[in-house]
Amino acid sequence: MNDRHATYKDAGVDIAAGNSFVNMIKPLVKATSRPEVLADIGGFGGLFALNTTKYKNPVLVSGTDGVGTKLKIAFMADRHDTVGIDLVAMCVNDIIVQGAEPLFFLDYLATGKLLPEKAADIVKGIAEGCKQAGCALIGGETAEMPGFYADGEYDIAGFTVGVVDREAIIDGSCISVGNRLIGIASSGLHSNGYSLARKLIFEQMGLSIDSELPGSGGSVADVLLAPTRIYVRSILNLIKDFSINGIAHITGGGLLENIPRVLPKGCQADLHLNSWTRPPLFDILRDAGNVELSEMYRTFNMGIGMVLAVPESQAEDVIDRLKGLGEQAWIIGEVSLCSDGHERVELMGA
Repeated sequence: MNDRHATYKDAGVDIAAGNSFVNMIKPLVKATSRPEVLADIGGFGGLFALNTTKYKNPVLVSGTDGVGTKLKIAFMADRHDTVGIDLVAMCVNDIIVQGAEPLFFLDYLATGKLLPEKAADIVKGIAEGCKQAGCALIGGETAEMPGFYADGEYDIAGFTVGVVDREAIIDGSCISVGNRLIGIASSGLHSNGYSLARKLIFEQMGLSIDSELPGSGGSVADVLLAPTRIYVRSILNLIKDFSINGIAHITGGGLLENIPRVLPKGCQADLHLNSWTRPPLFDILRDAGNVELSEMYRTFNMGIGMVLAVPESQAEDVIDRLKGLGEQAWIIGEVSLCSDGHERVELMGA
């Protein structure tokens, strides 16, 4: 008979490590706080008091997402302090397109074995993303699941809630023929297309994570782990002074699939391909696999993270404002009538 008492730690779950992790991240979380936050982390739910006096008819807007196979690059490079920015970006960029100010964020981190220092690095990135977006990190969940994930691997997901006045919701219904399309630069792949990018770089080109990516001026890890740009503060600034008729966040599906999501029936987006500067990475990927142009624009953001539809009379002023806010932006096309009634993107100059 075995007199030894079995413990949860014997099964692979270390409660003490979890407590250590929570203590590590408390200052990170506190740095994201807003006046509406009513409690520190550690409770069963995050408390946030909506300031209804700021809004005439407040509508809550929510979004959830993950980082996807970009995490594979983080595992290979053993760098974990920026994927949290990606996580926040993918959620808050989705709700800002409707004009919603992100209020708070929650995260979910699951791993086979909790390593407090690595997990704290991940949350460091999440906290940085929340600061960039102006939202509070009010809670989350950390799950240690032995045998479920490969050694050293994890997954993260996030959830955000924002608010917008009903009268100020941006839904694309105000877009009209002649509106100019403004593209705001991405910081690279953001968090989409990594399954194809990994295949092209590691299999077709035969590079390693530490190799220099030819023509990019950086290593594979540096280029592929560039964090997703968060556009919240810039767009909140724009909507105070300009008529922003529609916004598309360029994520999975690229420019070809995301812009039509905000176009009114019977309209198409004519994009002029030589109107903006694409980072070298996209040409590197295209050449590596002889990828067709349409496949590139359906898979990757091609250097554009957000597309705004604005009246022609305001387009140049919007560009100037964006540049003043530290964004690169270009007029990349216009809205026109489509011949068959199906909303789509036309690539001009292909």
